[in-house]
Amino acid sequence: MARDYQTLRQEFDNSPYAAYLGMRLLELSYGYAKVTMEVGPQHHNWGKMPHGGLIVSLADQAFGCAVNSMEGHYVAVQLSINFLGVPKKDVDTLVSEAKVVHPGKSLSVAEMTVQDSSGRIIARAVGTALAKKGYYKRGETT
Repeated sequence: MARDYQTLRQEFDNSPYAAYLGMRLLELSYGYAKVTMEVGPQHHNWGKMPHGGLIVSLADQAFGCAVNSMEGHYVAVQLSINFLGVPKKDVDTLVSEAKVVHPGKSLSVAEMTVQDSSGRIIARAVGTALAKKGYYKRGETT
């Protein structure tokens, strides 16, 4: 059964958390997703730099989109991230790419990167997702 990528794109972009943070899906294909967002002062921590949780959220959104572009419904069971740099203090655009490296029937693994607008890698992550049979139907709220 082929995935309806147009419907998936709308569901991913319209999810409440993604919409709240201003995340947008740029690319989606089987086991791959690219997500972007603009970072502004509202995303800064007490040290006046972008909050690490924001970067994790962007990587997680790309991760979720990539694994859920495959057959089934997946939920994250593990996510590990390494911060390699700090985005600019002024407004910057961040992009996260996720690639599924192990598309298993019950567990899938993806690798993610987060880059700033100059292409500098800000973070690298790896995540494991569990296929949930009967978890929920697309379009239902959880």
